[in-house]
Amino acid sequence: MSKTIRIGTRDSQLALWQAKTVQNILEKLGHKTELVPVKSTGDLVLDRPLHELGITGAFTKTLDIAMLNNDIDIAVHSLKDVPTILPIGIVQAAVIKRGNIKDTLVFKNNEEFLSHKEAIIATGSLRRRAQWLNRYPTHTVVGLRGNVNLRLQKLEDNKNWNGAIFAAAGLGRLDIRPEESINLDWMIPAPAQGAIMVTALKEDEDIRAICAEINDEETEICTTIERKFLNLLEGGCSAPIGALAYINKNEEVVFKGVLLSPDGSKKIEVTKTEKLGGHHNIAQFCSNYIIERGGKTLMDSIKNQNKKTNIYSTKSLTEGQTQLFNDGISATSNDAVKISLNRISLAVLKAPIKNAIITSKNAVEAILTNCPAEEIQFENIYCVGRRTKRMVEKRIGKVTHSENNAKDLANYLVEYIDGTEVTYFCSDLRLDYIPIILNENKIKVNEIEAYQTKYDAFEIDKNIEGIMFYSPSTVQSFIKKNHGIGIAFCIGETTALEAKKHFKDVRVAKVPTVESVIELVNEHYI
Repeated sequence: MSKTIRIGTRDSQLALWQAKTVQNILEKLGHKTELVPVKSTGDLVLDRPLHELGITGAFTKTLDIAMLNNDIDIAVHSLKDVPTILPIGIVQAAVIKRGNIKDTLVFKNNEEFLSHKEAIIATGSLRRRAQWLNRYPTHTVVGLRGNVNLRLQKLEDNKNWNGAIFAAAGLGRLDIRPEESINLDWMIPAPAQGAIMVTALKEDEDIRAICAEINDEETEICTTIERKFLNLLEGGCSAPIGALAYINKNEEVVFKGVLLSPDGSKKIEVTKTEKLGGHHNIAQFCSNYIIERGGKTLMDSIKNQNKKTNIYSTKSLTEGQTQLFNDGISATSNDAVKISLNRISLAVLKAPIKNAIITSKNAVEAILTNCPAEEIQFENIYCVGRRTKRMVEKRIGKVTHSENNAKDLANYLVEYIDGTEVTYFCSDLRLDYIPIILNENKIKVNEIEAYQTKYDAFEIDKNIEGIMFYSPSTVQSFIKKNHGIGIAFCIGETTALEAKKHFKDVRVAKVPTVESVIELVNEHYI
């Protein structure tokens, strides 16, 4: 090929070093080349929006546009900065032999601070920050941006900093590695760290054939595994993910991967070794391993960090329940009502009771905390709610009748109760339907305070659009600290009745379960 290959590069010192390295390799093979530093996209025009072409990379966008405009033939990148999905029409044409993959700590004076409780470390990388805090949880990590030289200067200028973390490859390529530095062998690098990649147009077969001559197969195999692992985990959000693959002397591909929470408090690791040739499923296996051990929940929490919370639940939600929300919904939760079980006299619980009323699972817990089930003598048990009924029948005995709310149960008892007296196991805060309706109809109500209810809702952000309620007391607790603004998503009619005192828009779940309330929320945001 006689034409000159135009090598596109950013104009930073490190980018130019990488481009010149590729240029030297190509010229040694007899190809003519020309470096084309590209500063900005201001004068580069495409006839389609960037997102339609899949151009997303902050560090690669300029060169992607230049290539699609046919201003350059190839582009040279740090592979760790390249999105795992390339723009339409652009392909990976070569990866040259990999350099140093380590992270390096540059420190001041000495390394004694590593054994101290307090220290200040600078880095602009989420991955480095998370791994450092996982190892040194009491240290402080501060942000650090700019090119390599600028970052080194900032480290020198900040008297309170103990050290900063850099890519060993960048320091080595520019020959500016300070003596006061050590490689962090325990830190898992970024996927494809230390590798230089060349892209070309998919349709340019001649250029792609030339690039194939400079491709290093071992580096390509290892970085492909690392980047596929990143792609399978990341799902479009920036997360603290480390990945390293290498081929050992036994012709085995060894892989190490890690996912952390941004503060380093949670870490999920995986290692896998396969014979070269049987390595193609390593990334899939390892990403599945991470996901199955809490990785999905961790990734979801990272994705939701910057998402506006638009739903507040007055009951703490489990991880499984939180995952039931549609994309676009971010929920926060706490127990707006705290429960304290009371001591109940054994004389009361062991005595024969003809008609017992139990309207909550908390009352069941209170009864069984004070007396073994086999010593309880309830002839007829009346309940509110399917779950309460299920719990009673599993732990105490058969339920004579249940209704979905207290008012309906009271009206039923007026018509069908056997006798003229009931024992009602309730909270110190309870609805008045049962005692009022029964007393009006000459049915005596013996109230036993089985548990106490404490209001503990917190003041919510004014931007929250909907509140999830599970009992009248959760509504009452919420209103102590907040106004009835937004939508009230309620577990049942009794709760909805209380919510209507404060909210204009009240909606009721089809089934009285937490999952059904979540479904109600999802329906609103379809």
